Amino acid sequence: METPLTPMEFARRARRLYARREAVVDGDIRLTYAQFFDRCDRWSAVLQSFGVAQGDRVAYIAPNTHSLLESFYAVPQIGAIVVPINYRLIPDDFAYIINHSGSRIVCAHSDYLDAVDSIRDQLPGVTHFVALEGEKAGWLDYEATLAASSPTFQAAEIAETDLLAINYTSGTTARPKGVMITHRNAALNVLNTLAHHHLGPQDRYLWTLPMFHANGWTFVWIVTARGMAHICLRKVEPRAIFQLITDERVTMFCAAPTVLIAVASASPEVRGTPPRGVRLFTAGAPPAAATIERVEGELGWEITHVYGLTETSPFITICEPLPEHDNLPLEAHAVLKARQGVELVASGELRVVDPEGQEVPHDGMTLGELTVRGNVVMKGYFNDPESTARAIRKGWFYTGDAGVVHPDGYVEIRDRFKDVIISGGENISSVEIEGVLLRHPAVQEVAVVGMAHERWGEAPHAFVVLKAGAASSEAEMKQFVRDHLAHFKTPQWVSFVDELPKTATGKIQKYVLRGGAAITRQ
Repeated sequence: METPLTPMEFARRARRLYARREAVVDGDIRLTYAQFFDRCDRWSAVLQSFGVAQGDRVAYIAPNTHSLLESFYAVPQIGAIVVPINYRLIPDDFAYIINHSGSRIVCAHSDYLDAVDSIRDQLPGVTHFVALEGEKAGWLDYEATLAASSPTFQAAEIAETDLLAINYTSGTTARPKGVMITHRNAALNVLNTLAHHHLGPQDRYLWTLPMFHANGWTFVWIVTARGMAHICLRKVEPRAIFQLITDERVTMFCAAPTVLIAVASASPEVRGTPPRGVRLFTAGAPPAAATIERVEGELGWEITHVYGLTETSPFITICEPLPEHDNLPLEAHAVLKARQGVELVASGELRVVDPEGQEVPHDGMTLGELTVRGNVVMKGYFNDPESTARAIRKGWFYTGDAGVVHPDGYVEIRDRFKDVIISGGENISSVEIEGVLLRHPAVQEVAVVGMAHERWGEAPHAFVVLKAGAASSEAEMKQFVRDHLAHFKTPQWVSFVDELPKTATGKIQKYVLRGGAAITRQ
């Protein structure tokens, strides 16, 4: 009587229970669940007519649209594997990922047709090119092809260990790696999330997070599992976020801390009068307590901090609130919420270990590497056994994140190990310095990296984005840090910049700052 763990089971249930409920809003397009799944079925039939078989890969390059959302059902329900690609990559990266994954079909939004055309001669394995929107010679029209198709397709027999998606990492220091996510990985991440965070058919979810990023943190399936409405957002911009939250009665969204900063910094004219009580998940980088204070205190929204990686489907921990947290002042509450938290009920076992693999004391001070084993850890890197062996050692996945464990068992990340600054023999957390500077009234965003220093080996360099109309100085920034942290943690340099380099998911690209900072070091 066992059935495999797969998000397709959530889709089966949604078809029966939520057929008449609104499923998708994408601009002027509104679809019920019956209409949405009819479109998914038609596209499954088309893919099979193209010769796509179980285990084949289908690549997508698109922003958050209804057609991209359909891929997360139409492709896996025939046993094929969806490959959602970061649309902000360059054509050379597109070519590498399409070829490395062995994708037979490429589906692209109109904004990326020219980019794909520029590399067509490098894609010998691709049999069909599909334009999800727009018309262009040499491309099949998605809507016309779908409309002409029957909704009848041959459903696949899915094993929970079968691949569901291959999600390529951003490849900041090397070629992107293809993270193999199984049906079991994704299904358990969905169930984990719902065990800790109640959602229901009354909720409406705004797609601020890119769907390509770790399958939208599996919210491409979570939202459907609970009969909620998917509100598509093609470009993350504060005015559009506030407008949709108000107009579409949004109750939840997910966002990286940089997006939260942009939202919290929006002017009253941009904000309008948004509803209070909106819930949101934040992850992707450690959020500063000051950012949490602003969002919860000024907007009346409720933040849940989660942590994970693409390689862990993605959630490993959640900063679960406890009754004893309820009566804390806002500032103290925000400090607690900035921690990464505790294991989800079925994510697996999390340990913070020293270089010998021994668990560090739970003293809130001893630094170690976060490691995890269990149900959400990827199957491995696609066609890359060497990288898989480096990441998964003796049955544990090594995250590369440096953190501590507090006496209450809550984990707190202090940095990526590669971002820990070693100055004069002292370990300095860039995240800690950033958290302090974000409390300065003139600071909107900040990133701290280690730079070479003749005396200390390396020292902190702070890159600061000031709020509109605000002014400050390097001396003032340094003194502010000195007033709150040990003196050796004070930035050696402070540069004021207009913006920080970021990935499509809002992560700050610190390697860009290290490699391109034009400063004089003394």
